[in-house]
Amino acid sequence: MSLVPMDERDGVIWLDGALVPWREARLHVLSHGLHYASAVFEGERVYGGRVFELAAHGRRLLRSCAIMDMECPYAAPALDQAAVAVVQANGIEDGYVRRIAWRGSEQLGVAAQATRVHVAIATWPWPRYFAGADEGLRLAIGEWRRPAPATAPVLAKATCLYAIGTLAKHAAERAGCDDALLLDWRGRVAEATGANIFFVRDGVLHTPAPDAFLDGITRQTVIGLARARGIEVVERVIMPDELAAFEACFLTGSAAEVAPVRQIGPHRFAPSPLTRQLVDDYAALVRRPTELAQPAA
Repeated sequence: MSLVPMDERDGVIWLDGALVPWREARLHVLSHGLHYASAVFEGERVYGGRVFELAAHGRRLLRSCAIMDMECPYAAPALDQAAVAVVQANGIEDGYVRRIAWRGSEQLGVAAQATRVHVAIATWPWPRYFAGADEGLRLAIGEWRRPAPATAPVLAKATCLYAIGTLAKHAAERAGCDDALLLDWRGRVAEATGANIFFVRDGVLHTPAPDAFLDGITRQTVIGLARARGIEVVERVIMPDELAAFEACFLTGSAAEVAPVRQIGPHRFAPSPLTRQLVDDYAALVRRPTELAQPAA
């Protein structure tokens, strides 16, 4: 199935406080966000017409702005209401929401204190991120590493950090894999290119401690679901030489949801009842209306 280019779609996008026709939502080519990656964003899922963890995503967007020294002109509740309005205006039942804030074109140079911060929110239908998730994903081990906190704004969901993921995912796809496992600057297991990672051994979940990458909202949700079932979750340092000892593996993310992994490099993992239970629990949670209360548009 061919993809429709993102700039050739129909609908509306919320841009700086107003809904505008999709094809008219543009920025100048000399925007600071384009040249210097001074932008932050959120990826969110829509289930049954409702945005899952709407407020958590809004709060994280503003935290990312603060880390990037960007003063967002909108409060979190206003952005949440705008996201709901965009979903309703486009008639999205099941899809994806992208909120993004970036520095404009008033000043072009490393310093950007004179720039205006712009915000846009778009949504579109998107059934699955990983088409092969049911059979289990294949991950390469990426050559690029997550940077140290003193070298990059690692706790912001900032566009500059995703260049590493793009390069690693391109290499993985050329090798016939679905995604890549990234290590951090110390050589520790970190995450996939756009999702957190979990491992299973003897009925216990193990996941890397998020000190050099995002503690994902879906990651937090799955940890809560596991503990509600009495499953022990251990957040710790995981080294690559431990991979052979794990029985199962899966990824979590707003786009990825809960996606089983069958192979990382030479290491293979078996289907796991524990993983299947968490896949089912997550699917039930995101479709539960009482868990998805959000402000009216």
